Amino acid sequence: MSAIRVLVVDDQVMIRSGIRALLETGTDPGTGAGIGVEVEVVGEAADGRRAVDMARALVPDVVLMDLRMPVLDGVGAITRLRADAATADVGILVLTTFDTDQDILAALQAGANGFLGKSADHEELMRAVERVAAGGSSLSAVATDTVVGHLTRTARRQRPHDTASPEELRRAASLTSREREVTVLVTRGLDNDAIAERLFISPLTVKTHVNRAMSKLHVRDRAQLVVAALRAGLRDED
Repeated sequence: MSAIRVLVVDDQVMIRSGIRALLETGTDPGTGAGIGVEVEVVGEAADGRRAVDMARALVPDVVLMDLRMPVLDGVGAITRLRADAATADVGILVLTTFDTDQDILAALQAGANGFLGKSADHEELMRAVERVAAGGSSLSAVATDTVVGHLTRTARRQRPHDTASPEELRRAASLTSREREVTVLVTRGLDNDAIAERLFISPLTVKTHVNRAMSKLHVRDRAQLVVAALRAGLRDED
Protein backbone atom coordinates (compact mmCIF):
# COMPACT_ATOMS: atom_id res chain seq x y z
CA MET A 1 0.00 0.00 0.00
CA SER A 2 1.32 3.47 -0.90
CA ALA A 3 1.84 6.02 1.84
CA ILE A 4 -0.93 8.52 2.62
CA ARG A 5 0.21 11.92 1.32
CA VAL A 6 -0.46 14.69 3.85
CA LEU A 7 -0.16 18.48 3.74
CA VAL A 8 0.31 19.95 7.24
CA VAL A 9 -1.13 23.43 7.80
CA ASP A 10 -0.38 25.38 11.00
CA ASP A 11 1.01 28.85 11.62
CA GLN A 12 3.48 27.66 14.28
CA VAL A 13 6.63 26.03 12.93
CA MET A 14 7.28 24.01 16.08
CA ILE A 15 3.79 22.53 15.96
CA ARG A 16 4.19 21.67 12.27
CA SER A 17 7.49 19.96 13.02
CA GLY A 18 5.93 18.01 15.87
CA ILE A 19 2.96 16.90 13.75
CA ARG A 20 5.32 15.86 10.94
CA ALA A 21 7.35 13.76 13.37
CA LEU A 22 4.22 12.09 14.72
CA LEU A 23 2.84 11.36 11.27
CA GLU A 24 6.03 9.99 9.79
CA THR A 25 6.83 7.55 12.58
CA GLY A 26 5.29 4.11 12.29
CA THR A 27 5.02 3.51 16.02
CA ASP A 28 3.23 5.10 18.93
CA PRO A 29 5.92 7.08 20.82
CA GLY A 30 4.14 6.35 24.10
CA THR A 31 3.91 2.57 23.77
CA GLY A 32 6.29 1.66 20.97
CA ALA A 33 3.49 -0.30 19.33
CA GLY A 34 3.17 -0.30 15.55
CA ILE A 35 0.26 1.70 14.12
CA GLY A 36 0.21 0.16 10.65
CA VAL A 37 -0.45 3.44 8.82
CA GLU A 38 2.25 4.85 6.55
CA VAL A 39 2.21 8.62 6.00
CA GLU A 40 4.34 10.91 3.85
CA VAL A 41 4.23 14.63 4.66
CA VAL A 42 4.45 16.24 1.23
CA GLY A 43 4.43 19.84 2.40
CA GLU A 44 3.85 22.39 5.15
CA ALA A 45 1.97 25.70 5.05
CA ALA A 46 1.82 28.47 7.64
CA ASP A 47 -1.41 30.16 6.53
CA GLY A 48 -4.64 29.32 4.76
CA ARG A 49 -3.83 31.03 1.47
CA ARG A 50 -0.53 29.18 1.17
CA ALA A 51 -2.34 25.96 2.09
CA VAL A 52 -4.78 26.41 -0.79
CA ASP A 53 -1.96 27.09 -3.27
CA MET A 54 0.04 24.06 -2.09
CA ALA A 55 -2.99 21.78 -2.11
CA ARG A 56 -3.71 22.76 -5.71
CA ALA A 57 -0.13 22.01 -6.69
CA LEU A 58 0.38 18.82 -4.66
CA VAL A 59 -3.17 17.38 -4.48
CA PRO A 60 -2.46 15.47 -1.24
CA ASP A 61 -4.68 12.70 0.10
CA VAL A 62 -5.30 14.67 3.29
CA VAL A 63 -4.89 18.29 4.35
CA LEU A 64 -4.34 18.51 8.10
CA MET A 65 -5.78 21.96 8.78
CA ASP A 66 -5.46 24.35 11.71
CA LEU A 67 -8.25 26.91 12.20
CA ARG A 68 -6.71 30.12 13.59
CA MET A 69 -4.09 31.36 11.11
CA PRO A 70 -3.01 34.66 9.51
CA VAL A 71 -3.84 35.81 5.96
CA LEU A 72 -6.65 33.26 5.59
CA ASP A 73 -8.09 31.16 8.42
CA GLY A 74 -8.84 27.46 8.28
CA VAL A 75 -12.55 27.77 7.50
CA GLY A 76 -11.78 30.17 4.66
CA ALA A 77 -9.15 27.78 3.30
CA ILE A 78 -11.54 24.81 3.50
CA THR A 79 -14.19 26.81 1.64
CA ARG A 80 -11.75 27.64 -1.17
CA LEU A 81 -10.50 24.06 -1.42
CA ARG A 82 -14.04 22.74 -1.76
CA ALA A 83 -14.88 25.36 -4.42
CA ASP A 84 -11.91 24.37 -6.63
CA ALA A 85 -12.40 21.36 -8.90
CA ALA A 86 -8.74 20.39 -8.45
CA THR A 87 -9.08 20.04 -4.66
CA ALA A 88 -12.81 19.48 -4.15
CA ASP A 89 -12.30 15.82 -3.25
CA VAL A 90 -9.19 16.20 -1.08
CA GLY A 91 -9.68 14.88 2.45
CA ILE A 92 -9.60 17.66 5.05
CA LEU A 93 -8.99 16.88 8.71
CA VAL A 94 -9.08 19.81 11.13
CA LEU A 95 -6.52 19.54 13.93
CA THR A 96 -6.81 22.45 16.36
CA THR A 97 -6.83 23.58 19.97
CA PHE A 98 -10.08 25.47 19.29
CA ASP A 99 -13.03 23.12 19.70
CA THR A 100 -15.98 25.32 20.55
CA ASP A 101 -19.34 24.46 19.01
CA GLN A 102 -18.98 27.42 16.66
CA ASP A 103 -15.53 26.31 15.46
CA ILE A 104 -16.61 22.70 14.95
CA LEU A 105 -19.81 23.49 13.07
CA ALA A 106 -18.17 26.17 10.91
CA ALA A 107 -15.39 23.79 9.84
CA LEU A 108 -17.73 20.90 9.09
CA GLN A 109 -20.24 23.09 7.26
CA ALA A 110 -17.38 24.47 5.13
CA GLY A 111 -16.55 20.92 4.07
CA ALA A 112 -14.09 19.38 6.53
CA ASN A 113 -14.20 15.57 6.70
CA GLY A 114 -13.10 15.37 10.29
CA PHE A 115 -12.29 17.31 13.43
CA LEU A 116 -9.72 16.50 16.13
CA GLY A 117 -8.28 18.43 19.05
CA LYS A 118 -4.51 18.71 19.32
CA SER A 119 -4.74 16.71 22.54
CA ALA A 120 -5.51 13.59 20.45
CA ASP A 121 -3.01 10.80 20.98
CA HIS A 122 -0.79 9.39 18.25
CA GLU A 123 -2.96 6.43 17.34
CA GLU A 124 -6.13 8.53 17.25
CA LEU A 125 -4.45 10.98 14.88
CA MET A 126 -3.14 8.24 12.60
CA ARG A 127 -6.49 6.44 12.45
CA ALA A 128 -8.26 9.71 11.70
CA VAL A 129 -5.86 10.46 8.83
CA GLU A 130 -6.39 6.92 7.53
CA ARG A 131 -10.19 7.21 7.62
CA VAL A 132 -10.26 10.61 5.95
CA ALA A 133 -7.82 9.47 3.26
CA ALA A 134 -10.15 6.55 2.53
CA GLY A 135 -13.07 8.91 2.00
CA GLY A 136 -14.58 8.55 5.45
CA SER A 137 -14.99 10.95 8.35
CA SER A 138 -13.51 11.20 11.82
CA LEU A 139 -14.83 13.25 14.72
CA SER A 140 -13.49 13.63 18.23
CA ALA A 141 -15.88 12.93 21.09
CA VAL A 142 -16.38 16.69 21.60
CA ALA A 143 -17.09 17.22 17.90
CA THR A 144 -19.52 14.30 17.82
CA ASP A 145 -21.44 15.70 20.79
CA THR A 146 -21.61 19.10 19.08
CA VAL A 147 -22.90 17.65 15.82
CA VAL A 148 -25.47 15.45 17.55
CA GLY A 149 -26.69 18.39 19.62
CA HIS A 150 -26.93 20.64 16.57
CA LEU A 151 -28.80 18.04 14.53
CA THR A 152 -31.16 17.37 17.40
CA ARG A 153 -31.99 21.05 17.88
CA THR A 154 -32.45 21.54 14.14
CA ALA A 155 -34.56 18.44 13.62
CA ARG A 156 -36.83 19.23 16.57
CA ARG A 157 -37.87 22.40 14.76
CA GLN A 158 -38.89 20.39 11.68
CA ARG A 159 -41.65 17.89 10.90
CA PRO A 160 -39.77 14.62 10.29
CA HIS A 161 -42.71 12.68 8.80
CA ASP A 162 -42.86 15.16 5.92
CA THR A 163 -39.56 13.84 4.55
CA ALA A 164 -39.26 10.26 5.85
CA SER A 165 -39.70 7.64 3.13
CA PRO A 166 -41.79 4.47 3.61
CA GLU A 167 -38.54 2.48 3.73
CA GLU A 168 -37.14 4.71 6.49
CA LEU A 169 -40.34 4.26 8.49
CA ARG A 170 -40.18 0.50 7.96
CA ARG A 171 -36.60 0.39 9.25
CA ALA A 172 -37.56 2.44 12.30
CA ALA A 173 -40.47 0.11 13.00
CA SER A 174 -38.03 -2.84 13.07
CA LEU A 175 -36.32 -1.51 16.21
CA THR A 176 -37.01 -3.34 19.44
CA SER A 177 -38.56 -1.35 22.26
CA ARG A 178 -35.19 -1.10 24.02
CA GLU A 179 -33.38 -0.07 20.81
CA ARG A 180 -36.02 2.58 20.26
CA GLU A 181 -35.71 3.81 23.85
CA VAL A 182 -31.92 4.06 23.57
CA THR A 183 -32.14 5.76 20.17
CA VAL A 184 -34.51 8.42 21.51
CA LEU A 185 -32.03 9.17 24.30
CA VAL A 186 -29.24 9.47 21.69
CA THR A 187 -31.34 12.09 19.90
CA ARG A 188 -31.40 14.07 23.14
CA GLY A 189 -27.59 14.23 23.02
CA LEU A 190 -26.90 11.75 25.86
CA ASP A 191 -23.71 9.70 25.69
CA ASN A 192 -23.53 5.97 26.46
CA ASP A 193 -22.68 6.46 30.13
CA ALA A 194 -25.57 8.85 30.68
CA ILE A 195 -27.98 6.51 28.88
CA ALA A 196 -26.74 3.57 30.94
CA GLU A 197 -27.35 5.48 34.16
CA ARG A 198 -30.81 6.54 33.01
CA LEU A 199 -31.87 2.99 32.03
CA PHE A 200 -29.99 1.10 34.78
CA ILE A 201 -27.98 -0.95 32.29
CA SER A 202 -24.26 -1.10 31.48
CA PRO A 203 -22.55 1.23 28.98
CA LEU A 204 -21.54 -1.86 26.98
CA THR A 205 -25.19 -2.88 26.70
CA VAL A 206 -26.05 0.65 25.55
CA LYS A 207 -23.31 0.45 22.92
CA THR A 208 -24.76 -2.84 21.67
CA HIS A 209 -28.24 -1.34 21.32
CA VAL A 210 -26.84 1.74 19.56
CA ASN A 211 -24.88 -0.41 17.11
CA ARG A 212 -27.93 -2.56 16.37
CA ALA A 213 -30.08 0.53 15.84
CA MET A 214 -27.49 1.99 13.46
CA SER A 215 -27.41 -1.29 11.53
CA LYS A 216 -31.20 -1.45 11.23
CA LEU A 217 -31.48 2.19 10.19
CA HIS A 218 -28.59 1.81 7.71
CA VAL A 219 -26.42 4.57 9.20
CA ARG A 220 -22.75 4.54 10.16
CA ASP A 221 -22.40 6.94 13.09
CA ARG A 222 -24.32 8.65 15.90
CA ALA A 223 -24.86 11.85 13.95
CA GLN A 224 -26.56 9.95 11.13
CA LEU A 225 -28.52 7.95 13.72
CA VAL A 226 -29.98 11.18 15.10
CA VAL A 227 -31.01 12.35 11.63
CA ALA A 228 -32.58 9.00 10.70
CA ALA A 229 -34.39 8.69 14.02
CA LEU A 230 -35.87 12.17 13.97
CA ARG A 231 -36.88 11.89 10.32
CA ALA A 232 -38.74 8.68 11.19
CA GLY A 233 -40.49 10.32 14.12
CA LEU A 234 -38.51 8.64 16.93
CA ARG A 235 -38.54 11.59 19.22
CA ASP A 236 -39.11 12.50 22.80
CA GLU A 237 -41.94 14.90 23.42
CA ASP A 238 -40.53 16.39 26.65
